[in-house]
Amino acid sequence: MRYDLQIVASWIEPGARVLDLGCGQGDLLDYLRGEKDARGMGIEIDGEKVQAGIGRGLSILQGDIGEEIKDYPKDMFDYVILSQTLQQVYDPLALIREMLRVGRMGIVSFPNFSHYRARLQLLFSGVAPTTRELPYQWYDTPNIRVITIRDFTRFCAAGGFTILKSAAIKTYYKEETGEALRLLPNLRASYGVFLLERGDRDRREIESGKSGEKPLF
Repeated sequence: MRYDLQIVASWIEPGARVLDLGCGQGDLLDYLRGEKDARGMGIEIDGEKVQAGIGRGLSILQGDIGEEIKDYPKDMFDYVILSQTLQQVYDPLALIREMLRVGRMGIVSFPNFSHYRARLQLLFSGVAPTTRELPYQWYDTPNIRVITIRDFTRFCAAGGFTILKSAAIKTYYKEETGEALRLLPNLRASYGVFLLERGDRDRREIESGKSGEKPLF
């Protein structure tokens, strides 16, 4: 299993109720079922991946994650996971709010666009960077936005989401090994992983800067 998914799995409590958005063939759900005795469900738009996951005995619904998640009641799940899909989401704020409505906690991971290789490509070549984590050209990419770890911490503060845990990790696309970084994570990490919960602070207070919140990275 991918290294970033290993980080995600380590944060899941045994016996938890889990919803995996954009779950693919269900690798994470299958692992959590076997190792954590989790009760998991997934939503995936790719029909072939849905069929492959169902063939493994997993409960996966085919559809758009932004629409299908609206059908679930509040606090139905302990964790709602959005792994390496945020960069393809049209309205991240609305989706994460929905994640934290139907789940007690949300886990979000994404490629870090401020990785030093992307910075150097843009600096020296003057064209849109491509990396192992973001391998597409600007004209054929499914990604509609680019995100940095620092951007996401600020986004969470503005949206009123509480960051419970975070990990800046160095790993490559689909690799099973990696490491968590402490030094200059926004520059060196290829991915960010965040555990979130609903915040109880007033959004206007956060946006005005009165909360005293500081970025983690």
